[in-house]
Amino acid sequence: MAAEQGGVAIKKKAAARSWILFDSRGDDTILDVDKYAIMQRVEIHARDLRILDPLLSYPSTILGRERAIVLNLEHIKAIITAEEVLLRDPTEETVVPVVEELRRRLPLSAAQNDADAPEEHESPFEFRALEVALEAICSFLDARTTELETAAYPALDELTSKISSRNLDRVRKLKSAMTRLTGRVQKVRDELEQLLDDDDDMADLYLSRKMATSPVSGSGAPNWLPASPTIASKISRASRASAATIHGNENDVEELEMLLEAYFMQIDGTLNKLTTLREYIDDTEDYINIQLDNHRNQLIQLELFLSSGTVCISLYSLVAGIFGMNIPYTWNNDHSWVYKWVVSVSGLISILVFIVIITYARHKGLVGS
Repeated sequence: MAAEQGGVAIKKKAAARSWILFDSRGDDTILDVDKYAIMQRVEIHARDLRILDPLLSYPSTILGRERAIVLNLEHIKAIITAEEVLLRDPTEETVVPVVEELRRRLPLSAAQNDADAPEEHESPFEFRALEVALEAICSFLDARTTELETAAYPALDELTSKISSRNLDRVRKLKSAMTRLTGRVQKVRDELEQLLDDDDDMADLYLSRKMATSPVSGSGAPNWLPASPTIASKISRASRASAATIHGNENDVEELEMLLEAYFMQIDGTLNKLTTLREYIDDTEDYINIQLDNHRNQLIQLELFLSSGTVCISLYSLVAGIFGMNIPYTWNNDHSWVYKWVVSVSGLISILVFIVIITYARHKGLVGS
């Protein structure tokens, strides 16, 4: 299939297939082969291919092998060689943009395809393919982070203004989504950091350099796909492009280090956004807890007032109960003024007892002033 064919055609043809192959000329081909043929062509072990199995859960990984780079970054699962890129599940919604970007950026210009043209500043094919994958995954995670921020901050502000079950459940779901996304971003960042900390691992990713410094074997590729006619010229160009490095220091990884450092900074910025969001969520939770504690204290104060009032009313009821007994009193007859004094005095005593209880509670700091 030629590079100028649209993504819709690829999706229709790849409906029942799982791999798409890009070569250095920009051509792409849908592959209908088993894993053994792929292992034979790119010369990797079954354990490496297992990392790309979507049914298995493997952390983000960038592995350098003798003739290939095994790439597992979230939904991007690919095998990169010095001449080809094999991308898994090209019809997936999240993978289609990567397919389009590979189709756009992998082809060499006419001057670059010319074997006699100067190639000192040409980036190796495997690095261009790796850059597309890193850019895609960093942009994808950053977009998911932006979406989460857009939904989270208004939800948190709404929760601070009104604490309700609906708002609490909404924030809980957003916090769970943030935790999962943070873990995904952290895995990609850790893999890039691990690569940057090990020059030997980065040197393993220089596939063109390995081709330029090792004899070419003629018994490698199986016959399920024609060999690229540009292999010889590519080796020649890689030899010229990295001549200074080869004759100087074979472990020079400055070019790849700069590439990885750029995307490490980008993914680190995404992680910082999530960290800021987590801190905002934690601050909101602290504020909500303070509000709930304040409401709880108010309820305790109300309970104290009600309990004090109940005690005072009980005293008043005690007096009423005593005088309500069927006991003969000598002053019960012709002494109507006694009723008024009993009611008044017992009421005043109950009010004084209530005031004493509240004053004591405020003195001890049990209720607010």
